[in-house]
Amino acid sequence: MEKAAIYHRPESEYASLYTTDELRLRLRTKRNDIAQVDCLWGDPYSQVKRDGESEWGYERTPMEIIARTDVYDYWGVAVSIATHRLQYGFELTDTAKKPATIGYGDQGFFPGTPEGIKHASMFRLPYFHDIDRIKAPEWVSNTVWYQIFPERFANGDPTNDPAGTLPWASKEHPGRTDFYGGDLQGVLDHLDYLKKLGINGLYFCPIFKAYSNHKYDTIDYLEVDPDFGDKNLFREVVEAAHKRGMKVMLDAVFNHIGDQSYQWQDVLAKGQDSRFADWFHVHSFPARYEKTDDFEEAKNITYDTFANTPHMPKLNTANPEVQEYLLTVAKYWIENFDIDAWRLDVANEVDHHFWRKFAEVCHAAKPEFYILGEVWHSSQPWLQGDQFSAVMNYAYTDLIKEGVVKKNITPTHMVDSLNQQQMLYADQTTEVMFNVLDSHDTPRLLTECADDADLMRQAEAFTYLQKGSPCVYYGDEVGIDGHEDPDCRKCMIWDPKKQNQDMLKFFQQLIALRKEYAAVISKGTTDWRTVADITGLVHLVRKHRGIHLHGIFNFGEKSVAIKHVHKTDILMKQGVDEKKLAPNGFLIYVKK
Repeated sequence: MEKAAIYHRPESEYASLYTTDELRLRLRTKRNDIAQVDCLWGDPYSQVKRDGESEWGYERTPMEIIARTDVYDYWGVAVSIATHRLQYGFELTDTAKKPATIGYGDQGFFPGTPEGIKHASMFRLPYFHDIDRIKAPEWVSNTVWYQIFPERFANGDPTNDPAGTLPWASKEHPGRTDFYGGDLQGVLDHLDYLKKLGINGLYFCPIFKAYSNHKYDTIDYLEVDPDFGDKNLFREVVEAAHKRGMKVMLDAVFNHIGDQSYQWQDVLAKGQDSRFADWFHVHSFPARYEKTDDFEEAKNITYDTFANTPHMPKLNTANPEVQEYLLTVAKYWIENFDIDAWRLDVANEVDHHFWRKFAEVCHAAKPEFYILGEVWHSSQPWLQGDQFSAVMNYAYTDLIKEGVVKKNITPTHMVDSLNQQQMLYADQTTEVMFNVLDSHDTPRLLTECADDADLMRQAEAFTYLQKGSPCVYYGDEVGIDGHEDPDCRKCMIWDPKKQNQDMLKFFQQLIALRKEYAAVISKGTTDWRTVADITGLVHLVRKHRGIHLHGIFNFGEKSVAIKHVHKTDILMKQGVDEKKLAPNGFLIYVKK
């Protein structure tokens, strides 16, 4: 028995309240090292008589393996107790020819015997405080998002076009500083298109007054950029979206501000005498930098910025005045325009202290509010229930791109790593993670797939069967391609003759499937029934309340044999020929 691999941590993703009454426990062990784990649990004050002596009265519940990686097994169990007080430990039996049994509790290992249990120090959750429970907005797990880059989605009102606006889609490859006139009226005009697509969540890149076409260099957080319209029009968009059952998420940039903002302009004019001098991280005055050939790159900058972009000075969010200003912004758009979510740009570079205040303000204004952080790496510090609801799940979906699209890792490596990622967080957090295969910050998925539409559809189908809330990057559904920024920000294709209609129908069908089986996909268990590196065949089953949703995928280079599936069970398929599944093929079916 490899004791060094055995791990549990109270009040973490290993022991978290899922509902007011249900505690979900996990235990990690070395892969294939342990044959059985029993959870010993009960009220710490419960007493029973054994041999005339009072002892702790506990129950014994077998745990099941809920996930596996290349080195670990993860065991799980859910327990509920009327008193909302819990004491618990684990009893483990190994796979040796002569099995050994040990106990594991708060102070380490103890003999796996009645006498050992009697004297052991167990883990505790002293009381189930619902206020401390990680709460995820229930609606998010049923949501399929659509990311809109407003400047490139649709030009609904040419009268607000900025000077120098180019004709729509007049360049095959847009430039970094091009404008095409996309606006909020264009979004309003196409809400019925999004409704038909099946979308029930809109994610807007920034709409606030800013200098650039991407608007991540905010000038005024309390004003809609005039290139996009005004506040009345935005309110109309929100109301129209809500009438169609769509939630609305705005993008906020609180790590930095634009250099055209009045606060930064005051610092440039007055230096350290500016009342906003402490709003930023200026190391020497006057604030300055040296230009390079790239507008967004500079050197010898004397103040902190986002990346090396001199036009985005970093805000000092530890400053109480900055906090008050940004928290006012957070509350303003919720209370006055009824938005449902914030997406927070460069969220990992802002202090946790500020994000805790931010979350309190948002949830006070709207209890079921969704807070999404842009964090590209492991995100446990932000996902303890006091800051974000979820993060943009790049760490998870990048594994899918590496395994399915690029074939840089084997199916086994991909599945093991996907399981490892899911074990980083509490279940309710995983259910609302934001799953993106591309965005305004990455190459388009079709381009990553080398323009192979079948491969793109396979990657999307596999992703839509995973826990988390999926997102369509505008135009993917009609076949838009593109390399790195700014090429991934092409104008939306609205001419039906230029759209990939097969791809559009596929997305409509996939989104409908995801919404119909949202409970199974969000809350169900995952059984990786087959993961074969030689053939590339992967068969997973999502199970929930008697429904088994199967997905079979061929990630290999040759056709593979599959068992017969009754035609009436099939929900979606690609590359299926009788009992064979072609490369890039998939089959999704349901059993009840």
